Amino acid sequence: MACAGGPVLRDMTPLDADVTGPQDPSTDAPAAFSCVTLETLKKRADFLRAAKARRMACPGFLLQARETGLAGQMRVGFTCSKKLGNAVTRNRAKRRLREVARKVLPAYGRAGWDYVLVGRPGATVSHDFAAMCSDLEKALKKLHGSYA
Repeated sequence: MACAGGPVLRDMTPLDADVTGPQDPSTDAPAAFSCVTLETLKKRADFLRAAKARRMACPGFLLQARETGLAGQMRVGFTCSKKLGNAVTRNRAKRRLREVARKVLPAYGRAGWDYVLVGRPGATVSHDFAAMCSDLEKALKKLHGSYA
């Protein structure tokens, strides 16, 4: 079907392909394990309130967290100062922090909390990604008291 002046999109499925999909429902992706929404902090006042709250230092970043009481809502913010380097380096650091938060926070974060991940000079961009994920996981467990 063509849009006004746009390219014509065609079905690129091979003729001999099975278009009915998988027959076994157990091969489908698992359902989301949390109904908590993950929103991004945008207002300066929210970042300032988080800066006055609890802090957990990790090798690749600094985690700031505060309880807000907003039910069913988990908010996260990211900040990288000019100490990290030029704009390219700061953006790379924020992209890495966003991905770490996207992977770890739904499983280990809590609804009603604000989390701010602060980039560290020389560490956020070069630190091992898997280590950053495990560091955030450990910090959240320690922060919420479920550290074993």
